[in-house]
Amino acid sequence: MTEAWQRAFSRVPELLAAHVQISVSALFLAMLICLPLAIWAARSPKVAAVALTLASLVQTIPGLALLALFYPLLLGLSALLGGGISAFGFLPALLALTLYALLPILRNAVTGLSAVDPAITEAADGLGMTRGQKLYLVEAPLAAPTIMAGIRTAAVWTIGAATLSTTVGQPSLGDLIFAGLQTQNWTLVLTGCLFSAALAISVDLLLGLIERGIRERRKILAWAGMALIAAGLLIATLPLMIARDNVVIIGAKGFSEQYILARLIGSRLEEAGYKVRYRDGLGSAVVYQALSKGDIDVYVDYSGTLWTNQMERTDSQPKTVMLDMIAQWSSANHGVKMLGALGFENTYAFAVRPEDARQKTLKTLDDLARVSSDFNFGTDVEFLERPEWEMVQNAYPIRFKDARSFSPTFMYPALASGEVDVISAFSSDGRIAANNFVVLEDPKEAVPSYEAIVLLAPKRAGDEKFVAALNPLIGAITVEVMREANYMVDRTDDKKTARQAASWLNGKLRE
Repeated sequence: MTEAWQRAFSRVPELLAAHVQISVSALFLAMLICLPLAIWAARSPKVAAVALTLASLVQTIPGLALLALFYPLLLGLSALLGGGISAFGFLPALLALTLYALLPILRNAVTGLSAVDPAITEAADGLGMTRGQKLYLVEAPLAAPTIMAGIRTAAVWTIGAATLSTTVGQPSLGDLIFAGLQTQNWTLVLTGCLFSAALAISVDLLLGLIERGIRERRKILAWAGMALIAAGLLIATLPLMIARDNVVIIGAKGFSEQYILARLIGSRLEEAGYKVRYRDGLGSAVVYQALSKGDIDVYVDYSGTLWTNQMERTDSQPKTVMLDMIAQWSSANHGVKMLGALGFENTYAFAVRPEDARQKTLKTLDDLARVSSDFNFGTDVEFLERPEWEMVQNAYPIRFKDARSFSPTFMYPALASGEVDVISAFSSDGRIAANNFVVLEDPKEAVPSYEAIVLLAPKRAGDEKFVAALNPLIGAITVEVMREANYMVDRTDDKKTARQAASWLNGKLRE
């Protein structure tokens, strides 16, 4: 087995355990909701119509959107109740996946109970059975195979959709998939996909064994299936039962630089005696709120992101003034400590191919505005909805012919291949220099400064040992060194992992 596969497999036990935990919890909660509701709906066509319509409506919402919707809902609910409800991690994932599992269970249960031959129920009535006896002894056994078929479908759907829970901070096999896609590490992607598929197939087969036992009236098969599922759950979740005292949770957004910096911070904290775990692939709003609530302990953000997203500022200030204002605002409003800036900036930078820059004389965003109606624009998945894009449009009359969103992994190849003509690149990304892309100047300074800054959760702000371990990083990383580290991960040949790039970066800082 190659080193890449060994590294990927080493992350599987803990992520598989978390994946099993969230999937089984959601499936069990969906069954608790659906089965009593199905009994009611089978006896009332109006209830059935309403329940099935609502469950069907949930299925029209993409799984990722459903997860994202629970984040602001839980934040609002927590604020309304005075706190105590986490909008990060397990709870939003549980609620979203539970809703996603409702339809197949509910539909099959209603169908199965409604399809029981009326002659059989009449015979039960003739024997003097109560409604409860009739349900337990007659209707449920006859409908059980159909109900089990719905549970099997829901189980497979839930296990697959659980990979998306990474985006709200719930560990899952999706951590491997998202990290692999962002860093073009296909070993990680394949590992996450294979284990997720294997888990879904295994659960489906075991539930099928239970279904067969019920259908054929062979109790031994049903009990064997349940015993195997129970044993599998116990084994799979063992990694979560191991005590984790004083574990530091390090957050990271969903691109290479964030993975590298998270591992760099992790290595420094491990040297100081802390145990560390990572929460990768988090959105900008999610990760800051998670830090302020203490769900993660430390992460790297960017001054412009906090300025526009969190503080909702639309003006521009000098770098030092902006950093001071962010530090004061974070501390006063959320108890978050800004440890300091790492020394480099990673701002949005509009990049074009060198031949277009020469032929169309493109040097600034004013020049881009002149030809923008002929250009296709490529951007990361969130830029078009960010305040920075509105600020650029207000400063420059840019109106592109078309705009398309990409994962950062595919945005740079799209520009190189001619799929798009300009991209909202990241200034510290090594792929700009590697492809000889030309970065256009922003003479009106429409895009605010994006200094990389280390933020600490309130509970870590006064931890002198913690702060001392990370203080040497402040002001120590130049943009040239960061670009080189980023390109180690993003390049297509001789790729390095985020941990290897972080180790190299750590070595450079100690020279």
